[in-house]
Amino acid sequence: MTITSAARAIHVLRGLLAAGVREVVLSPGSRSAPLALALHAADAAGDVRLHVRLDERSAGFLALGLAVGSRSPVAVVMTSGTAVGNLLPAVMEAHHAGRPLIVVSADRPASLRATGANQTTWQDGIFGVFAPTVDVAVDASHDAVSQAVTQAGLRLGPSHLNVQFDAPLLPDPGMPWWPGLLDASDPLDPSDLVDSSSARTSGGSLEEVPLGAEAVTLAAGPRTVVLAGDDAGSAARVLAESAGVPLLAEPTSGSRAGDHAIRTYRLLLGTALGAAIERVIVIGHPTLSRPVTALLSRPDIALYAVRTRTGVATDPARRAIILDVPPALTPALPLGQTPGLAPDADAKWLAAWQAADAALAERVDAHVDALPDLHALHVAAEVSAALSPGQSLVVGSSNPIRDLDLMLPPYRPGEHRLVVANRGLAGIDGTVSTAIGVALGRAGRIPPPGRGIPPSPDDGGIPRPGRSLAVMGDLTFLHDSGGLLIGPDEPRPDLTIVVVNDDGGSIFALLEQGTPDYAAAFERVFATPVHADLEALAGASHTAYRRVESRAELREALTEPATGPLVIEARVGRADRRETAAALGALAADLPLSWPPDQGGMP
Repeated sequence: MTITSAARAIHVLRGLLAAGVREVVLSPGSRSAPLALALHAADAAGDVRLHVRLDERSAGFLALGLAVGSRSPVAVVMTSGTAVGNLLPAVMEAHHAGRPLIVVSADRPASLRATGANQTTWQDGIFGVFAPTVDVAVDASHDAVSQAVTQAGLRLGPSHLNVQFDAPLLPDPGMPWWPGLLDASDPLDPSDLVDSSSARTSGGSLEEVPLGAEAVTLAAGPRTVVLAGDDAGSAARVLAESAGVPLLAEPTSGSRAGDHAIRTYRLLLGTALGAAIERVIVIGHPTLSRPVTALLSRPDIALYAVRTRTGVATDPARRAIILDVPPALTPALPLGQTPGLAPDADAKWLAAWQAADAALAERVDAHVDALPDLHALHVAAEVSAALSPGQSLVVGSSNPIRDLDLMLPPYRPGEHRLVVANRGLAGIDGTVSTAIGVALGRAGRIPPPGRGIPPSPDDGGIPRPGRSLAVMGDLTFLHDSGGLLIGPDEPRPDLTIVVVNDDGGSIFALLEQGTPDYAAAFERVFATPVHADLEALAGASHTAYRRVESRAELREALTEPATGPLVIEARVGRADRRETAAALGALAADLPLSWPPDQGGMP
């Protein structure tokens, strides 16, 4: 029996629902018309929440943000041709970060490939190693379609369903669409609508982390730190606290909490404390600083790296002992019970880091307070202070995430903040759309048909404030400013986007090309200022806008009880970025340290 394109589209959507998909992003097109009409009807019935975006690249990153915010797989649907290629950046990020993204591309029948047919190319396997493709033929059975969609929903990371549609694309006028078919002879059984998050696997080209792997136990003795990178979660904090060792946690680790978290670790790694480290346990994906990369590359330390949920362990020098799960770390015992160790050795090691961190944080804050108003570090400090328990913050790559790393104090355990960045590949593309997706995804989850509202994700028992925050540089904002183009019928986030506008890429001033030797070429080929009018850009998308000139104005704007998207432009300079970084490093260089101890110490 011939399966019409309309019926095929409905069957694909039913499969997505069964796989746990409740949020779908659609970019318009002709070949995807059957899917678009099915999605419109399902949205009207309350079975999915539909988000329509003009640009497929922004749509892909919106879907990524929705996956983070909702903690469920999200589908993004587009037509054939170059529309599919525009998903590559989001698919690459999803692959490296382990985000459950399902790309559903419409295609012409395979018989039209290599014939010169309009908008027809080789979409099967277009994403290469980053996402497996299931090419759904025009004559594929319902069982084959169901199996393909189910596997896509269970996969940890991105997957690609390439669905071939033949003419006619649309149903006969008056044909019952989504609501009618739910009550027809082949209804969608609510018992089939399961939460797939617990069953999700890595699959495809990602290495699967073995289930039930036992933790190894590391003996006390070496001077140890726990390094928590992106998406490490609470495991890193629990490990550091149970073992009594310092915790070096990046802002997006989900671990930056408690008394063991060292705020100024990046600067302290250049001191005698950093030099004294003998063992590092890496959890998550640390990517932010060269001092951390240098630490991971040192040949004189014992290095243990725990696989992330993608199955990859962060080990740039390829010298770590790879673990499947975080280890247990035995704390040092009192004198007399552990031969070779001084009394309270672990306690002295931790206390030295805590004392140095407190003293250096005070110096850093005083130095930042003395900087001319308004400075990029002021923005990081004010955003950090404005971030409330349960609130989400999306951070752009380059300097904003590094400034936040220096200025964000550890929060108290149980007062979780969701700090998110696209650190899988650390690109600047799609950040506005990611922030919108995170805000919308956290604002509410769509229940399965016939069911009640599922419980909200665990945020430590803290209620979620209504507004989400984002902070990014001007180039990052401009790269995805089209993400603010939200149609009048689309869900709109309560989101404040702080744009740190220094008119260019100031991150390069901190790298080798920022030295005077390359000054003649720096502005044009690295900083790339464009003198954009951000107020006009915001106005073009009907987005509320406010410009701030001082730290006090920014603090006030961050508390503004606005609804919908709000862009806050914070104009700052970048001429002093290299000098400021050197000055902050100097604050740590002459810091009085309580290490090594006056007596004893570790071997």
